[in-house]
Amino acid sequence: MHTAERTTLARLPSGVRVETTVHRYGTGEGPTLYIQAAQHGREINGTELLRRLHGRLTASDFPDLSGTLIAVPVADPLTFDRVSYTTPEPIDSAAPNMNRCWPGDPEGSIHERMAARLWDEIEGADAIVDLHTGSPEMLAHTVYLRGDAESRRLAEAFGTDLLLAETAGEDADNEWDTRDFDGKLRVAATREGIPSITPELGSNKQLGEAAIETGLDGLLGVCRHLDLLDGEPKPWDGTRARNHLGRVRASDSGLFVVDEGVEVGMAVEPGEAFGTVYEPTSYEPLQEATADRAGIVYSIAREATVTAGQTLVGVAERLD
Repeated sequence: MHTAERTTLARLPSGVRVETTVHRYGTGEGPTLYIQAAQHGREINGTELLRRLHGRLTASDFPDLSGTLIAVPVADPLTFDRVSYTTPEPIDSAAPNMNRCWPGDPEGSIHERMAARLWDEIEGADAIVDLHTGSPEMLAHTVYLRGDAESRRLAEAFGTDLLLAETAGEDADNEWDTRDFDGKLRVAATREGIPSITPELGSNKQLGEAAIETGLDGLLGVCRHLDLLDGEPKPWDGTRARNHLGRVRASDSGLFVVDEGVEVGMAVEPGEAFGTVYEPTSYEPLQEATADRAGIVYSIAREATVTAGQTLVGVAERLD
């Protein structure tokens, strides 16, 4: 069984409605899984994989789901239309990033109202998958809130080789507070007792076939884990690590030239070199970028023009 409902998330000053479509699949008797994509409008792989999942779920030879799957292929139409990460200031100066204002506020800013409307769909769910895509060169991985066993099992069922356990609150680094991570959907929902994960799949702005197929397999694994589908997800045998802590940042603005042989997925030790930031007009080397800890490289800034404070390389610190 499948239904699709066009729903209003908020209204713009002109009275124009901000709308999206909420899809529902399954018998309704059993667990509920909520999935959304394109909360950041330039992250489109999740939107495409939900279209392909729709094709699977509505095929005549596909078994009915024993429960309910709710899918929102475009969670933030405002950023989707602009192929952007945040909204322009005139639309929402208070909360330009929708993924910093969960569970929302029905009387708040535009994004807070949009989040509150989708939260109406979310709060009855048994699990949440919030589909994202990373930078142009990033190892596919799944993020969950460290210490939450159900979210960890959900991440293992999704099945990416790398799982990143995000440490929250007092155990996190300063970035947690300065970037309002408490307002992430995954964090807000997990703290409300709903196991939640954020898969980061492939490159933004472009549809990546490998990323889409990884995500499709992952969602079917989650459905099996929750008993929406018969069978068991594939056994997970990957790597758990911590994110954020090992980010190598630009100490100055310039051009970042990556050393030959530096690739996502490689293991590194403290002091290992990644490349050099140069002053582009004088050719002066400004920074030798090196690892400050052992771990796994999961992102590299290949867009070479960098600004001070920008992440050059992400290093995930192994937990196992």
